[in-house]
Amino acid sequence: MAKVIIFSGAGISAESGISTFRDSGGLWDNYKIEEICSAGCLEWNYDETINFYDKRRLDIKNKEPNKAHKAIKKLSEQYPNELKIITQNVDDMFERAGCRDVLHLHGFLREVRCESCGFVDDIGYKKLHDVYHACPRCSYNLRPNIVFFGEAAPKYADMYKELEDCEMLVVIGTSGNVINTDMFVRSGIQYAILNNLEPSPAIDESIYTKVLYKKATKAVDEIVKDVEEFLVH
Repeated sequence: MAKVIIFSGAGISAESGISTFRDSGGLWDNYKIEEICSAGCLEWNYDETINFYDKRRLDIKNKEPNKAHKAIKKLSEQYPNELKIITQNVDDMFERAGCRDVLHLHGFLREVRCESCGFVDDIGYKKLHDVYHACPRCSYNLRPNIVFFGEAAPKYADMYKELEDCEMLVVIGTSGNVINTDMFVRSGIQYAILNNLEPSPAIDESIYTKVLYKKATKAVDEIVKDVEEFLVH
């Protein structure tokens, strides 16, 4: 397991132009979360849910990884066995930057999945029904390979396993409302960096070794330097 974990949320992708349901002016403004991103919505609102995620895939098609994604990619190449990237994001900005083996806790937007037989495929940025009308293995309906609100998140088990050996935690761009990173810091991590645009009532900044309230692209050089120094000593 890695000594250093980079744990990211929506804030790291915001500078690439990718919005979340908490932002205004984006795709989410025209939809209600309970109708297109909550457990059970595929049973009664399948077509609209599929249409929404078709739009989300198209929305990220021309987005580009920013300086923060690229800097973390270089860092992961420098320390491939000592650094792990864990993200709450479903976009592919880390992958586009060249990162490998990224742990996506809430799914991956480019993928579709069959709930019946477990078939998974990366369809890129295409509309689901332009590629498949049903599962090619069992003919069941396909869905976005995304964890909806109220559904189990199987990758959390992988996250907790990674955290067992973590000595340095870098938290970038998360409010702490979905996953409270404070509990990771309190578990005995030696060094913790918090990088958000602004304080969040869900995060206790006093328990972090260093707090950087600025854009991820502005903070990443200092973060990289701190990680390098931590791993050298």
